[in-house]
Amino acid sequence: MSETVRKTVLNESLEEGPESDPENEAQQEQMPLKYIFLTIFSCFCPSYPINIVAFVLSMMALHSYNEGNIDGAKKLSHIAMLVAIAAIIVGLLIIAISCIVHFTVQH
Repeated sequence: MSETVRKTVLNESLEEGPESDPENEAQQEQMPLKYIFLTIFSCFCPSYPINIVAFVLSMMALHSYNEGNIDGAKKLSHIAMLVAIAAIIVGLLIIAISCIVHFTVQH
């Protein structure tokens, strides 16, 4: 008889966990955008120090979110987006300047 009491107490304690609380789920904030694909795309542009920093910041944002630091993850993901955009712009400028120099210089 004590085994049935233990089983019901165990089942009740498992059912009352924080995972099953609907109010707790409503309080959790959604994951901020990570911009991983944008930072990976920026790695194809020829501005290597900048795009590697963007990728690292994106991974740091993911790591911060997994540790529960949502505000830090939001800040890091926003910075990663800005750095990735800067890397893409710098990469396009390098490509444009290279093309201009290549096609305008007479051999």
